[in-house]
Amino acid sequence: MSTFADQTFTPPELIRNFCIIAHIDHGKSTLADRMLQLTGVVEERAMRAQYLDRMDIERERGITIKAQNVRLPWQLDGRDHVLHMIDTPGHVDFTYEVSRALEACEGTVLLVDAAQGIEAQTLANLYLAMENDLTIIPVLNKIDLPAADPDKYAKELAHIVGCEPEEVLRVSAKTGLGVGDLLDEVVRRVPAPVGDADAPARAMIFDSVYDTYRGVVTYIRVVDGQITPRERIRMMSTGATHELLEVGIISPEPKPSRGLGVGEVGYLITGVKDVRQSKVGDTVTREKKGAVEPLAGYREPKPMVYSGLYPVDGSDYPELREALEKLQLNDAALTFEPETSAALGFGFRCGFLGLLHLEITRDRLEREFGLDLISTAPNVVYRVIMEDGAEHVVTNPSDWPEGKRAEVYEPVTKCTIIAPSDYIGAIMELCQAKRGQLGGMDYLSEDRVELRYTMPLGEIIFDFFDSLKSRTRGYASLDYEEAGEQDAELVKVDILLQGEAVDAFSAIVHKDHAYNYGTRMATKLRELIPRQQFEVPIQAAIGSRVIARETIRAMRKDVLAKCYGGDITRKRKLLEKQKEGKKRMKMVGRVEVPQEAFVAALSTDDSGKDKKK
Repeated sequence: MSTFADQTFTPPELIRNFCIIAHIDHGKSTLADRMLQLTGVVEERAMRAQYLDRMDIERERGITIKAQNVRLPWQLDGRDHVLHMIDTPGHVDFTYEVSRALEACEGTVLLVDAAQGIEAQTLANLYLAMENDLTIIPVLNKIDLPAADPDKYAKELAHIVGCEPEEVLRVSAKTGLGVGDLLDEVVRRVPAPVGDADAPARAMIFDSVYDTYRGVVTYIRVVDGQITPRERIRMMSTGATHELLEVGIISPEPKPSRGLGVGEVGYLITGVKDVRQSKVGDTVTREKKGAVEPLAGYREPKPMVYSGLYPVDGSDYPELREALEKLQLNDAALTFEPETSAALGFGFRCGFLGLLHLEITRDRLEREFGLDLISTAPNVVYRVIMEDGAEHVVTNPSDWPEGKRAEVYEPVTKCTIIAPSDYIGAIMELCQAKRGQLGGMDYLSEDRVELRYTMPLGEIIFDFFDSLKSRTRGYASLDYEEAGEQDAELVKVDILLQGEAVDAFSAIVHKDHAYNYGTRMATKLRELIPRQQFEVPIQAAIGSRVIARETIRAMRKDVLAKCYGGDITRKRKLLEKQKEGKKRMKMVGRVEVPQEAFVAALSTDDSGKDKKK
């Protein structure tokens, strides 16, 4: 079975390309582990849990961040087949990874936990698969659990997918029960890839990664023709040409092969170190007698959340740029552009698909590239129209235009929340507090309900998911997608230290929440900024109107210590002298905000504030 890498090309009719989609923690990675063992591509002694999750962060958190592809041999009815399987992430922030994986497949395994049933992200991924016209194989996992209710959830799944409950496969990824039957069904149900073997070569880049020693490693799916080593290739969008040093397959470690044919998935190495020359969604063809029409490619991801990333040590700025470029190669949904801050120096304004995406990216930059970073409070993109008709797009509070504003638009999202029906009241109360509007409600079964809300994105990105989980004891699941924009009464709240605005602490919030943000930030800073020789006022202001104030008391020397008894005028004279000195000091003194205060004040979680107290 292990000789696949040595064969020239596999006939397309023997190839099956499929991926596994599911909600977080429904067992995708465990099912992938069993498939690796069952097909024999990983020896028993080399096997470990979450085999395809290569990053430390993935293994620590128990979540998949990167989609990973692997080639598996499988025999059915005496014929050797080749299965290309892609294990995808389950979190809403990594939907772009899932959408790219679906483009490289003809079928998908829709995995649902037999103890929990369908979740919001399962539905979202299912709709993505339906849009791509993929063959969907519904599967119930974890049937070995005591709390599993396969019959109930098979009906629920059959109702949504549009099949009979008997057609829903039942497996236990942990014990391996039913996994062999699932692979048989993949071969039977998933159509073989279609392409013209004699046409000019065309292959779609669906992922890439940077290797320190070998340069850019590009993952492709061949649609037409053949890709063989030692020929010159051309990237159709950038026009860059390279010589192919190595072509190979992933099974599950990279293995060089003699080439890739129609429908095959593998990797290319050209030795190029410039990360900008391998763009996800680009079409690879031969330099001579190449294809004229590129493949359709992927839609560009739209960042939902923006945050500034700044190195704690300003001299690390070039290293941060290089690290972001390498990370963008591996994570096509990340966008960044340079920006400067009066308080934090040089850094980058980065666009992310959500808060987890932000957190993971920052974590990877610090671990993989050894950087020490400060991230500013996340915010979304606003569109401001002035009274004179000028239009401004604001991704950073410091870009908020001065003058009279006619309209301010904020992005809104369509949210899908699936939860037990007992929690409907708590969910509605939370959504209304976050300015949500109910769009509809459906019962998936007697005790599970789907709520659809339209909500401002700015209200979701902070602590909405945490609040939802705590109010529903962890049973609710959330998925959201962009749904245009709406007019809103938004204001910019500035934080002033001794009358000077500190741009890093500014925020754009709804008028009703401005006072709350101002008082919270002023109180936080009063605790975090060390006392000076003079009194420091901390003010929160909207324009010229101060809405909250806290004062950091001055450190004082007891000048009256030597005055015991005596005339009151003598004491007053000493106090007046001290007061004059403090006044002069205040005029020349500057408030130094320590880096720890920036990190603590800009951390998005309020729980951190409580811990510090």
